[in-house]
Amino acid sequence: MRIHSLLFGFCVFASIGRAGELTIELQPFTVEKTFNASVMPGDAEIDVRIEPEAWTEFRIEEIAAHGKRVAKGDVLLRFDAEAIDSELADVRRETAEGKLALDQATQELAHLQETATHRMEALQRAARIASEENDYFQKTRRKAAIETADQQLERKKQELANQQEELSQLKKMYEADDLTENTEEIILTRQKDAVAAAEFSLRMEQLDHKRAIEVVLPREAVTLANNQRDTAIHLRKATTEIPRGIEIKKAELETLKANYDRTLKSLAELKRDRTLFEVKAMADGWFYHGSIENGRWARGDAKSLVKHGQPPLNQAIAAVIPANATRVLTAFVDEQTAAALPSDFNGIAIPPGREDLEIPVSLAKLSSISGSEEQMRVDLSAKWPDKFQAIVGTTMLVRVICHHRDAAIVVPRKALERDLRGWTVAVKLADGKSQRRVVRCGRPNADEIEILSGLDAGQVILVP
Repeated sequence: MRIHSLLFGFCVFASIGRAGELTIELQPFTVEKTFNASVMPGDAEIDVRIEPEAWTEFRIEEIAAHGKRVAKGDVLLRFDAEAIDSELADVRRETAEGKLALDQATQELAHLQETATHRMEALQRAARIASEENDYFQKTRRKAAIETADQQLERKKQELANQQEELSQLKKMYEADDLTENTEEIILTRQKDAVAAAEFSLRMEQLDHKRAIEVVLPREAVTLANNQRDTAIHLRKATTEIPRGIEIKKAELETLKANYDRTLKSLAELKRDRTLFEVKAMADGWFYHGSIENGRWARGDAKSLVKHGQPPLNQAIAAVIPANATRVLTAFVDEQTAAALPSDFNGIAIPPGREDLEIPVSLAKLSSISGSEEQMRVDLSAKWPDKFQAIVGTTMLVRVICHHRDAAIVVPRKALERDLRGWTVAVKLADGKSQRRVVRCGRPNADEIEILSGLDAGQVILVP
């Protein structure tokens, strides 16, 4: 709920009996507001702002003179672009490198995802085969290998025994003859060689048998067991590492993509900022250094609006007033003043030094919210006299009748007190005593306030 301010007006009390008493009489009551307003371009000036997205170094190389008449397309401001052009070249190279890295990471991730199943299947197959081989060796093949070695040793022994028996038989058969012939001698020699060979073969088989039982088979058992263990470890490790590798690559890809997107954004921002290095007039009109602030021209830091100067960013530093712009009055008033203004008021504006000239004004727009310093903007339409030149920035005094009644009851604000019933006034009774009466308040005016009901003319009230 908006609290009414203390407003200025005119009211005369009919009579005061003695100190602390006031006799109520009906009197004219007027509330008038006065405030300053400035002449502004009605079609809104065109602000010149340097609002970069990334670049911050804007050093003036050329600037049009203050108050210069300009045509649309004329250069108003030009900045030194050497540094930003160099930065643009660097960011373009960085963007190209980022794109290559992003493409490479994308291919690597696709490869990891495509081969993950195959690698897992290969490791599972290797672990399964290792387990099966070790299990088969322990349960079947080791025993079979021992039996085979034993059988081969026995066969060699049997072969030696056979060769020895055959030699023995040959000797017995040839010893029966009194004379050994040459042929028989040859046969005996061959058989002796066969026995010697069988003996050698048996010794070698015994060595192989011993090595197979004591070395080869135990060593193979260890190898198969280790292979089963290692393949199982590799499988367990891969079960975690393959998905993790994919996630890591995804994270790397996201990082590269984020970096690439940031680089692209930086490039786009720099390109956009590069377009700010030459400011042209947006319309025919007048070019002014500074901006319109709070209804007045603000030159700001005039020292920066020169060659080699660095004007402030993200705020109006200059303006173009279009040649065909109308002129209006703009004021900033406090909330209480704004609340007192009628929605369709008519008033007058008085130019400085022309107190004889009253320019009719009417409300065009009243801001519904407070701006800076808790002030609200009021835009006024004016009926400018013929041949009167309304210079932008000129301050005029505005007078507005906010409220008027030909006959009103008005009491001092200090006569009012508030209790559970509402606002009350102490009324003097006929017996000299007093009684607090509930009243309904109207518009305030300085230290006075209008009473809409609860009091009648002729009554006497007590004032502290």
